[in-house]
Amino acid sequence: MFDRFSNLIGEDNFKIIKNLKICIIGLGGVGGSAFESLVRSGIENFTIIDNDIVDITNLNRQILTDLTVIKKDKIDIAVKKAKSINPEVKIKAYKAFLNKNNINIYCNENFDYIIDCCDTIDTKLAIIKFSIKNKIKFITCLGTAKKFHPELLSLTTLDKTTYDPLARKLRKMVKNENIKQKIHVVSSTEKVNKNNILGSTSFVPNAAGFLIGSYIINDTLKNL
Repeated sequence: MFDRFSNLIGEDNFKIIKNLKICIIGLGGVGGSAFESLVRSGIENFTIIDNDIVDITNLNRQILTDLTVIKKDKIDIAVKKAKSINPEVKIKAYKAFLNKNNINIYCNENFDYIIDCCDTIDTKLAIIKFSIKNKIKFITCLGTAKKFHPELLSLTTLDKTTYDPLARKLRKMVKNENIKQKIHVVSSTEKVNKNNILGSTSFVPNAAGFLIGSYIINDTLKNL
């Protein structure tokens, strides 16, 4: 099933990739693509956390959605999609809004990576603090709305981000918490469109999700 990938990285390395334990918070435009890319990379162990249902406005950008799943729970759609790709995949799915008060409940496993694709900045900070405290590798996605150029996305660290209002707020919060560690992020150097109406494209969020997937795979291979 995954011969094209295992041929590329080697069978022994593929076995390591296959057994990674990944936690993904948020299954929207970014999280859905990150999740699917990792499922298609052969990873079989996931915890997914999302409190949302599919809305018709999600169709323009969220890879897990279509007209048949409107008003259904995103976690259920994600599980069904993953099983349709690889029936061997094992998923713990929680319909929950993650925050600092319950993160110890839902993220209580020895994950190899935590992927933050949520929209709430307080939750992002809680994930950062939890991951650092528990020595779990993690990556955070920053703003992808109101942007048109996926080629301006990059894998970087929070201290090197520019033209990202969400990153600016998060940097301040991290500084206030006296967090010194490098925080790996996906961020865009594109200036935010000044239209006051919230909008998004199909390509920037999904490109960010695929960058996250590539980060997990390449970081794992780099450290073998």
